[in-house]
Amino acid sequence: MTGSPRSLVALACFVLAASADGQALAPIRPSGQTVTPVYEGWYRNPDGTYSLSFGYYNRNTEETLDIPIGVDNAVSPGPTNQGQPTSFAPRRHWGVFTVTVPANFGEKKKVTWTLKNRGDTVAISGSLDPLWQIDALEGEAGSNNTPPVLRIGDSPKEGRGPGGVTSVMRASVGKPLPVSVWAQDDGRSTAATAPPVTLAWFKHQGPGEVTFAPPTARVPHAGANATTTVTFSAPGEYILRVRATDSGVASAGHEQCCWTNGFVKVTVIP
Repeated sequence: MTGSPRSLVALACFVLAASADGQALAPIRPSGQTVTPVYEGWYRNPDGTYSLSFGYYNRNTEETLDIPIGVDNAVSPGPTNQGQPTSFAPRRHWGVFTVTVPANFGEKKKVTWTLKNRGDTVAISGSLDPLWQIDALEGEAGSNNTPPVLRIGDSPKEGRGPGGVTSVMRASVGKPLPVSVWAQDDGRSTAATAPPVTLAWFKHQGPGEVTFAPPTARVPHAGANATTTVTFSAPGEYILRVRATDSGVASAGHEQCCWTNGFVKVTVIP
């Protein structure tokens, strides 16, 4: 979608919104600043439903913010918790969760994500406005590059794109939990040699600290497994997110075509 009218409109809207709140243009600092929700756009799923993709912008360069689900971190209409993050890593993060809406949702209805932090309240709404359609599953214009395919653990279920794939596990406090991820990519790239798939792990939701060892890994684009061990500091319900990018780097950009999320729901007991 790079350079397309849709991407330019999305980027322009984000810049205007950032300028309007008066914080994105402030000096870059390691901590003390706010996090803002971002609507990335929508895409059609194979079953006829639609996914609305959301990300965020944490203005800090070092500080991770935690905003629990509730009045300060809510998606509406519907349940307050619709898979949004409660842990916000520094800087800009694209498409960290999606909200699925039915085939008959229409262009006028909206899904709104509201974040309140440090005295600032920002609500961003997503809709099926045609200007916001993104190529999250289809091939990228020009290269036909599609997102990597992910499987988690022993499950045969596969996923692609921001909505990705979900798995369920159990763990104990302080006891490392091995999590294996299989990833494969189509190998299409503008580079002379197809880059590997890069996996990066994040705490998405949960009450305690989470440690990943290692926090990133690379696998050949032809398909392979990578295992990380996850250690939890406190009991409770967690969601971990693994992001697979096919660019050879551990980050995702505004091109919504080229990476996939995997979500691991973990119940951690004392």
